[in-house]
Amino acid sequence: MTSIATFVRRTPSARLRDYFCQSGITLPADIDWSGPPTELAPALTKLVERFDESAKTKVLNDTDRISAMSDEPGQTALYGVARDRATLDRLANGHARSAWMFVHEPDAFRHAEEARYTDEHRRGRMWDGFVGQPGLPLRQSPEAMERFKAAVRQHFRSQNVHVDIFARERGGFEGETFRLTQATVYRDGPANDVPEFVNGRLAWRPRKPVYEAALTYEADTGVIEVVARDRDSRELLVHSFSEQLLGAGCAQERLPFREFNLDVLLQPYGFPTDPADGIESVQVTQLRLMPLDNAGERVTLECSRQTPHTIWDMAAQRFGSCDPLRGGWVVTKAKLVIRFRRQKGARLGRTLPLTVTMPHGCDLKDRSPRETMIGRKYLTRWQLVEHV
Repeated sequence: MTSIATFVRRTPSARLRDYFCQSGITLPADIDWSGPPTELAPALTKLVERFDESAKTKVLNDTDRISAMSDEPGQTALYGVARDRATLDRLANGHARSAWMFVHEPDAFRHAEEARYTDEHRRGRMWDGFVGQPGLPLRQSPEAMERFKAAVRQHFRSQNVHVDIFARERGGFEGETFRLTQATVYRDGPANDVPEFVNGRLAWRPRKPVYEAALTYEADTGVIEVVARDRDSRELLVHSFSEQLLGAGCAQERLPFREFNLDVLLQPYGFPTDPADGIESVQVTQLRLMPLDNAGERVTLECSRQTPHTIWDMAAQRFGSCDPLRGGWVVTKAKLVIRFRRQKGARLGRTLPLTVTMPHGCDLKDRSPRETMIGRKYLTRWQLVEHV
């Protein structure tokens, strides 16, 4: 959780004033919003610390949400749903843009949070993709929405279902833009007793957890993607979404998982890059190998980033004619380090470590949108991926 002091230091005074004005929390009239940040930040921080518990909790929760959307993935999500991008462009930094959206476009801010949640889980364990019918308008009449909600309530035995539907964009790694419609589904689950303090005494009270799922529809291709907790849930949501909101039959064909082929790393490889991406070097730091005649055995070769020679040189020097990279083995896992050129004012250049595991594993989903785009672009360029 971001501290109040950190939030205040990083957010321009005009955006702080906007936030406190809409929050309903009364502040002293003599606050000098035009004063230097070095004076405003400690003054506001002290005021918040003196708030009653309710007001202080509200500020803590709000600033945590705003700060969470100030990083690169959050900014990408905000721009993907924003109606007025020019206003965001004029603001000073990520905290300013996030705070402005939180105050002036609260629904869009929530949609950006939902879009980020969806994109961060793409191609992971909670994801599935289906090939649907392209070019269909989304039905949003009260009747269609109620039929969709009824299907969700019946399947999950939920009493309450809420659905957010909004238009958004998602960037591709070649600079293209994909236009999507997203439906975020919230439903309640069975009640559980949870402990809490009531008037200073510990008590157990029933609480119903709320679960989130999301679907996106790309009208240009007909692709429907879903993020939900389990496979049965994903299929039910896609089928109900397709039938009730798109007016089409059930989407049956699944999108193929990304498949990796690491055979190119059995011999020295040059890793071509585009100058515009600012990549200085690419190093293979680990290869895990499996013999073709025994699927139960593994051998791992590893070189640190500081090692002057390549992993292929090391294997040749250490194993000679018995070098596993010469044949009879297959690469099942590889670790690469992409090192970027140092930017002006920075002490060191950034690095992007990637781990790819046969047949479907890759840790790109844990990266920022920019890093993900770079990684996906070059995994394809370097012939390490067969399906993206």
